[in-house]
Amino acid sequence: MSKRLTTTAGAPVADNQNSLTAGPRGPVLLQDYQLIEKLAHQNRERIPERVVHAKGWGAYGTLKITGDISKYTRAKVLQPGAETPMLARFSTVAGELGAADHERDVRGFALKFYTEEGNWDMVGNNTPVFFLRDPYKFPDFIHTQKRHPKTNLRSATAMWDYWSLSPEALHQVTILMSDRGLPKTPMHMNGYGSHTYSLWNDKGERFWVKFHFKTMQGHEFYTNREGEEIIGKTREGYQEALFNAIEEGNFPRWKFMVQIMPEMDAEKTPYNPFDLTKVWPHADYPLIEVGEMVLDRNPENYFAEIEQAAFSPSNIVPGIGFSPDKVLQARIFSYADAHRYRLGTHYEALPVNAPKCPVHHYHKDGQMNFFGHRHLSDDAYYEPNSFGGPAEDPSVAEPPLRISGDADRYNHREGNDDYSQPRALHDLMDDEQRARLYMNTAEAMQGVPEEIIERVLVHYDRISKAYGDGIRAARARLAAEG
Repeated sequence: MSKRLTTTAGAPVADNQNSLTAGPRGPVLLQDYQLIEKLAHQNRERIPERVVHAKGWGAYGTLKITGDISKYTRAKVLQPGAETPMLARFSTVAGELGAADHERDVRGFALKFYTEEGNWDMVGNNTPVFFLRDPYKFPDFIHTQKRHPKTNLRSATAMWDYWSLSPEALHQVTILMSDRGLPKTPMHMNGYGSHTYSLWNDKGERFWVKFHFKTMQGHEFYTNREGEEIIGKTREGYQEALFNAIEEGNFPRWKFMVQIMPEMDAEKTPYNPFDLTKVWPHADYPLIEVGEMVLDRNPENYFAEIEQAAFSPSNIVPGIGFSPDKVLQARIFSYADAHRYRLGTHYEALPVNAPKCPVHHYHKDGQMNFFGHRHLSDDAYYEPNSFGGPAEDPSVAEPPLRISGDADRYNHREGNDDYSQPRALHDLMDDEQRARLYMNTAEAMQGVPEEIIERVLVHYDRISKAYGDGIRAARARLAAEG
């Protein structure tokens, strides 16, 4: 016998086809609680979409540690032989929930590791840098990626106007307009923590760290024309590729690697190692292979497990810490705050977000408290208490950060070299890669006022005269083609 349909309160439903009415031609009765429940739930099926990274694709897997960085960190998730269950979510940054997958954009690369010491979230992108180094500019930048308040259309003018006035963005813009700005699938791109984080060991020693996840499927990309052709056939290409690969047993893999910087080296580098627009040269801080990430299970329900998945840089575990990276410091607040707004006060009690280890805290009441009072005694609802409630554990105390300075609003554009690293990236490309970079950039500038284009070309010339001239030549070619 099939399962009996019920209301959310468990009452059996006799008729799920017809409303309760006063006669066959009469009005619907307000007492039809089953109809009201059904309509009310439908009205509430959608929750606010993420302001950024709204469109995403995800899967479960495992992080296996095969290397040994135990001298740098006490984190159990990073010890040799550790195997940790995890969830990955990939996304576009600018597109809304219904956007097409194969659009040129930065891709989010968010990982949640369910460790025995709590959840560790690495919330990064498929790029090692970002468009800004001061979080005060993040809302302004994101506004340029969203719709114009009057036209309700995306605005190339807004993007290039902002970038022309923000040269620190050009390293990331170069990556965005390069081949890596349009990966074929989520499996064909790298992932980066992007920020500088820290590791600390049982001796209280701290090391700065960059996290890298290198695709083992190889880097594959589409051109703008190829992307447009795919979008004409499907807007869900990434979802199809990731879901089908895992269903067919072609499990995607990434090498997990780190760069390590001794704590006091941060005072010696010619660049600011906490600047999100900069990379650490591999010649100075080589990649160390730590392990492998594999995705091998699709979610059973997309909404419950991917749409409600909540990642935040504030989720760390003993042995992993933060750094003076200004943007990271802001994200520690803003991500968790976004989840409390979007999902509810106790969003981390949802199954997809809940840690696999024991959880004990004194947060009470509020939206979504469906777990009640978890502590050892009903009387232990504050701290300190005499009733055996959860208590602090000094053994997991993190060593203090040794970098400090006078509190002030420092000009983040003053005294910074915003051109050398984009120049190095440009010079690494071969002629064909540079030609696509120039054309992708020129196409993205179409419709932008000339004074803004001329302003941004000054910055490209400062990166490399060949870079600026290449964009000019590509623009001339587009104009000739009409």
